[in-house]
Amino acid sequence: MTGVLPSQTIENMLTSGEIAVTHPPVEGQVQPASLDLRLGTVAYRVRASFLSGHDRTVADRLSEFEMHRIDLTNGAVLEKGCVYVVPLMESLALPDTVQAVANAKSSTGRLDLLTRTITDGGTEFDRIAPGYHGPLYAEICPRSFSVLVRPGMRLNQIRFRAGQSILSDADLRTLHDRSPLVDGDDAVIDDGLGFSVDLKPDNGTLVGYRAKPHTGVIDLDNIGHYDPADYWEELHASDGKIILDPGAFYILVSREAVHIPPAYAAEMAPFLAMVGEFRVHYAGFFDPGFGHDAAGGTGSRGVLEVRCHEAPFVLEHGQVVGRLVYERMADVPEQLYGAGIASNYQGQGLKLSKHFKSV
Repeated sequence: MTGVLPSQTIENMLTSGEIAVTHPPVEGQVQPASLDLRLGTVAYRVRASFLSGHDRTVADRLSEFEMHRIDLTNGAVLEKGCVYVVPLMESLALPDTVQAVANAKSSTGRLDLLTRTITDGGTEFDRIAPGYHGPLYAEICPRSFSVLVRPGMRLNQIRFRAGQSILSDADLRTLHDRSPLVDGDDAVIDDGLGFSVDLKPDNGTLVGYRAKPHTGVIDLDNIGHYDPADYWEELHASDGKIILDPGAFYILVSREAVHIPPAYAAEMAPFLAMVGEFRVHYAGFFDPGFGHDAAGGTGSRGVLEVRCHEAPFVLEHGQVVGRLVYERMADVPEQLYGAGIASNYQGQGLKLSKHFKSV
């Protein structure tokens, strides 16, 4: 079996103990090509972000960097600008043929809630070596909003892979010719499928949102609850360009509508740093079926989570800002994204996280 492991294989891994849990899995935790990871009952406030490093455990490093512990049992606020480490309810006993990669969930990224997975012996964030046996931890740093969290909340997700599954550009062109991956005829394929920013909407002038600097706490259990105006400034453009402010966080949308066929998955990767001083994403998994059954069959837009770095930067309509790396699935998932699993962002356009009222 070669490729990204589908939902039915993940279910088998839970049964066999290759994925161990301290609490029984919950409905919806297994996604078409990934597993949602759940927060445990304690958060460690630490002085700085860290990796455990070769032959070290996260517990070892916590003894160096821990400032205090927070009981999450009845809910607790993780404050903006602080770094926390939370043991997760899942641990792994991977076979030597399976590796894993983790990423923040879409709603997590859209809240500018930097969430990364760390492991014992780890030398990279979100990358888990083949054959890893050990616990999983979430490192969480709220960047724009303080958040209220509880045990069992799912901020990040993990995807499992056997062998080499990434499509070459030649394979990607063949797939696009057979089953168009973006609308229109101008697919940019170069080390993945390029996508650009939409700053000329078909209707009106609203092109995005910028996070306000001083806001209230967001309870992550509250869905469709918050007024966007309390947390976001609307961004309007009439000339197809905006200026990004250093340190500010933006929600924008791709010009292209993206399609992920059922036998494939994709991950959003940052574009070359030379194109501008900004980071394009924090959450980047696209499940099989994303955009596959959207109205008209034209795919779904990709929401862009953008943070500008050292200098103000002019972003213009149609500018390529990122790329999608496509991978083969080891098998077609029994359940596709959006097909009866209450997927929040199928057929989306410009859209804030699910915690906010619809605009």
